[in-house]
Amino acid sequence: MFNKRSKIFPLILAVLLLIGAVDTAQAASAGLSQVGVVDYLYLLNNHPDTPKANEALRAEQEKAKTEFSDKSTDLSDKEKQNLDRQLGQRLEQKQLELLKPIAESVNAAMRAVADDKNLTVVVYKNSVALGGMDITEDVLKKLKGK
Repeated sequence: MFNKRSKIFPLILAVLLLIGAVDTAQAASAGLSQVGVVDYLYLLNNHPDTPKANEALRAEQEKAKTEFSDKSTDLSDKEKQNLDRQLGQRLEQKQLELLKPIAESVNAAMRAVADDKNLTVVVYKNSVALGGMDITEDVLKKLKGK
Protein backbone atom coordinates (compact mmCIF):
# COMPACT_ATOMS: atom_id res chain seq x y z
CA MET A 1 0.00 0.00 0.00
CA PHE A 2 1.23 3.50 -0.89
CA ASN A 3 4.32 2.14 -2.70
CA LYS A 4 3.99 4.87 -5.28
CA ARG A 5 4.79 7.47 -2.60
CA SER A 6 8.50 6.74 -2.83
CA LYS A 7 8.39 7.61 -6.54
CA ILE A 8 6.38 10.77 -5.94
CA PHE A 9 8.72 12.38 -3.38
CA PRO A 10 11.36 13.25 -6.04
CA LEU A 11 8.60 14.76 -8.17
CA ILE A 12 7.33 16.87 -5.28
CA LEU A 13 10.88 17.90 -4.42
CA ALA A 14 11.43 18.92 -8.05
CA VAL A 15 8.31 21.10 -7.93
CA LEU A 16 9.50 22.72 -4.72
CA LEU A 17 12.94 23.31 -6.21
CA LEU A 18 11.33 24.99 -9.20
CA ILE A 19 9.76 27.53 -6.85
CA GLY A 20 13.28 28.72 -6.07
CA ALA A 21 14.58 28.28 -9.63
CA VAL A 22 12.51 31.21 -10.87
CA ASP A 23 14.34 33.54 -8.51
CA THR A 24 17.69 32.05 -9.54
CA ALA A 25 16.92 32.61 -13.21
CA GLN A 26 15.97 36.24 -12.52
CA ALA A 27 19.21 36.79 -10.63
CA ALA A 28 21.23 35.19 -13.42
CA SER A 29 19.75 37.55 -15.98
CA ALA A 30 21.00 40.49 -13.92
CA GLY A 31 24.63 39.46 -14.50
CA LEU A 32 27.01 36.95 -12.96
CA SER A 33 29.38 38.47 -10.44
CA GLN A 34 29.24 36.23 -7.38
CA VAL A 35 27.74 32.79 -7.08
CA GLY A 36 26.47 31.18 -3.91
CA VAL A 37 25.74 27.51 -3.46
CA VAL A 38 23.25 25.95 -1.09
CA ASP A 39 22.37 22.41 -0.02
CA TYR A 40 18.63 22.76 -0.45
CA LEU A 41 17.65 19.30 0.75
CA TYR A 42 19.74 19.79 3.90
CA LEU A 43 17.91 23.05 4.57
CA LEU A 44 14.51 21.44 4.05
CA ASN A 45 15.40 18.58 6.38
CA ASN A 46 16.82 20.90 9.07
CA HIS A 47 14.15 23.60 8.88
CA PRO A 48 12.63 24.26 12.33
CA ASP A 49 9.14 23.39 11.02
CA THR A 50 10.13 20.09 9.39
CA PRO A 51 9.69 17.85 12.47
CA LYS A 52 6.15 19.15 12.98
CA ALA A 53 5.37 18.65 9.27
CA ASN A 54 6.81 15.12 9.37
CA GLU A 55 4.67 14.28 12.38
CA ALA A 56 1.55 15.64 10.66
CA LEU A 57 2.37 13.56 7.58
CA ARG A 58 2.90 10.42 9.69
CA ALA A 59 -0.47 11.01 11.35
CA GLU A 60 -2.10 11.39 7.95
CA GLN A 61 -0.44 8.16 6.77
CA GLU A 62 -1.78 6.29 9.79
CA LYS A 63 -5.22 7.74 9.17
CA ALA A 64 -5.06 6.59 5.54
CA LYS A 65 -3.92 3.08 6.55
CA THR A 66 -6.79 2.81 9.01
CA GLU A 67 -9.25 4.09 6.43
CA PHE A 68 -7.95 1.58 3.88
CA SER A 69 -8.27 -1.28 6.38
CA ASP A 70 -11.78 -0.24 7.38
CA LYS A 71 -13.10 0.27 3.85
CA SER A 72 -11.30 -2.44 1.89
CA THR A 73 -12.62 -5.57 3.59
CA ASP A 74 -15.60 -5.98 1.24
CA LEU A 75 -14.05 -4.45 -1.88
CA SER A 76 -12.91 -6.19 -5.05
CA ASP A 77 -9.23 -6.02 -6.02
CA LYS A 78 -9.96 -3.25 -8.53
CA GLU A 79 -11.90 -1.25 -5.92
CA LYS A 80 -9.03 -1.73 -3.45
CA GLN A 81 -6.60 -0.39 -6.05
CA ASN A 82 -8.83 2.65 -6.63
CA LEU A 83 -9.11 3.29 -2.89
CA ASP A 84 -5.35 2.91 -2.50
CA ARG A 85 -4.79 5.37 -5.37
CA GLN A 86 -7.23 7.90 -3.86
CA LEU A 87 -5.62 7.67 -0.43
CA GLY A 88 -2.15 7.92 -1.99
CA GLN A 89 -3.19 11.07 -3.86
CA ARG A 90 -4.55 12.53 -0.65
CA LEU A 91 -1.21 11.83 1.06
CA GLU A 92 0.71 13.43 -1.81
CA GLN A 93 -1.48 16.52 -1.56
CA LYS A 94 -0.96 16.70 2.21
CA GLN A 95 2.80 16.32 1.76
CA LEU A 96 2.87 19.17 -0.75
CA GLU A 97 0.67 21.28 1.53
CA LEU A 98 3.10 20.70 4.42
CA LEU A 99 6.31 21.19 2.41
CA LYS A 100 5.34 24.25 0.41
CA PRO A 101 5.52 26.78 3.29
CA ILE A 102 8.83 25.27 4.40
CA ALA A 103 10.25 25.60 0.89
CA GLU A 104 8.97 29.17 0.62
CA SER A 105 10.64 29.98 3.94
CA VAL A 106 13.92 28.46 2.75
CA ASN A 107 13.69 30.45 -0.48
CA ALA A 108 13.07 33.70 1.41
CA ALA A 109 16.04 33.03 3.71
CA MET A 110 18.23 32.22 0.69
CA ARG A 111 17.24 35.51 -0.93
CA ALA A 112 18.01 37.42 2.29
CA VAL A 113 21.43 35.80 2.72
CA ALA A 114 22.23 36.29 -0.96
CA ASP A 115 21.33 39.97 -0.63
CA ASP A 116 23.44 40.31 2.54
CA LYS A 117 26.44 38.77 0.77
CA ASN A 118 25.84 40.59 -2.54
CA LEU A 119 25.39 37.34 -4.44
CA THR A 120 23.69 37.58 -7.79
CA VAL A 121 23.14 33.84 -8.26
CA VAL A 122 22.49 30.97 -5.86
CA VAL A 123 22.61 27.44 -7.27
CA TYR A 124 22.00 24.06 -5.74
CA LYS A 125 25.18 22.62 -4.26
CA ASN A 126 24.84 19.24 -5.98
CA SER A 127 24.93 21.07 -9.35
CA VAL A 128 28.33 22.64 -8.71
CA ALA A 129 31.57 20.84 -9.44
CA LEU A 130 33.87 23.63 -8.29
CA GLY A 131 33.59 27.08 -6.81
CA GLY A 132 30.85 29.20 -5.40
CA MET A 133 30.34 30.46 -1.87
CA ASP A 134 28.50 27.90 0.28
CA ILE A 135 25.79 29.81 2.15
CA THR A 136 23.91 26.76 3.49
CA GLU A 137 24.77 27.35 7.15
CA ASP A 138 24.03 31.07 6.86
CA VAL A 139 20.59 30.29 5.46
CA LEU A 140 19.94 27.74 8.21
CA LYS A 141 20.90 30.32 10.85
CA LYS A 142 18.47 32.79 9.31
CA LEU A 143 15.74 30.13 9.31
CA LYS A 144 16.35 29.40 12.98
CA GLY A 145 16.37 33.11 13.81
CA LYS A 146 20.02 33.24 14.90
